[in-house]
Amino acid sequence: MELFDDIKVTYDDKSDKDLNRAYFLFKIISRPFFTKILTSVLQLAIKIRFPIKGIIKAIIYKQFCGGTSIQASQSTIDNLWKSGIGTILNFSAEGKENLEDFTRTKEEIIATIQKANQSENIPFAVFKPTAITSFSLLEKITKKENLNKQELEGKKEFESRVNEICKIAFELKVPLFIDAEESWIQGAIDEIVMEMMKKFNGEKTWIFNTLQLYRKDRISYLKEILSDAKNKNYLIGLKLVRGAYHKQEIERADHLDYPCPVHKKKEDTDKDFNLAQKICIENIGRISFCSATHNEESAAYLTDLISQQNLKKNDKRILFSQLLGMSDHITYNLANKGYFIAKYVPYGPVKDMIPYLIRRAEENTSIAGQMSRELTNIIKEKKRRKNI
Repeated sequence: MELFDDIKVTYDDKSDKDLNRAYFLFKIISRPFFTKILTSVLQLAIKIRFPIKGIIKAIIYKQFCGGTSIQASQSTIDNLWKSGIGTILNFSAEGKENLEDFTRTKEEIIATIQKANQSENIPFAVFKPTAITSFSLLEKITKKENLNKQELEGKKEFESRVNEICKIAFELKVPLFIDAEESWIQGAIDEIVMEMMKKFNGEKTWIFNTLQLYRKDRISYLKEILSDAKNKNYLIGLKLVRGAYHKQEIERADHLDYPCPVHKKKEDTDKDFNLAQKICIENIGRISFCSATHNEESAAYLTDLISQQNLKKNDKRILFSQLLGMSDHITYNLANKGYFIAKYVPYGPVKDMIPYLIRRAEENTSIAGQMSRELTNIIKEKKRRKNI
């Protein structure tokens, strides 16, 4: 697509070594058989405590992660900002299940908010709800099951952590994304995020929920919360994504024999994603949003909507975003044209990041055309440099 075709702009800040590493990695990920082997080896290495951190950090980690800590991510933050690209720091430790880990993660999330408050190149903060409470508790809350005494206390602690994080974001004037998760725990997340929006999104938008547009019910949900916000006079913050758990959603619905909550056809998800963008733009006085997409057509469509509504390219109510290490041709070309854009930059200890890295590898393999685009663009840039 012409809007994203400037390969020199895409890779201007990448060394030959960076390109070669990315080429090698995407070449592996483009083949499902090798990806399965890679993820199996990583999972086995964790289980038997085999020392593979150095290999992971040199190849996979460096492509998709900012660093082992906020401080260690600074060079990534600075490098992106040279191209007019902001950073969204995402502490990506996953699968924690005890109070000590929840507390430690909460403090780390607060540290990212404080860092954003001090840095013009970090426009948003973010956190994942299952990083500060248990998956099983969120599932029971979503099902509206009766909770025992311990679970009621866990629910109260979770709500307290969320409120503390959101309050600090509000006080420090840092917009905050709250990530979406599997549909069978999302109800509990939606409920508390909407409470936080009503509490803190009065005159400006600070709290953002995440809409997964592969879900069949999200357009109706968007219209529902928009109507509620108009009636109760609060502002809506949204991060629009397609969704990261497509395979799990379909398999679980089949296994438990209930109607599948997600679109099975990619074109249906694409249609809903673009419709959500259109609804947000048409209600830009009420909704601030992030279009988090690696889809060229959706990104280009949003630039058209911005133009049609006579909005500024860098309108701070409309953020474009992609993951670090992916779809640089979209990110860098939009930044070069003056749009408000940021990279999602995961960080954390190498061992804690392995589940995230495995998911990235598996997702990239399953995204139609994603790896071929990445490889094609890298090959074009390597040839361009060779001919200089």
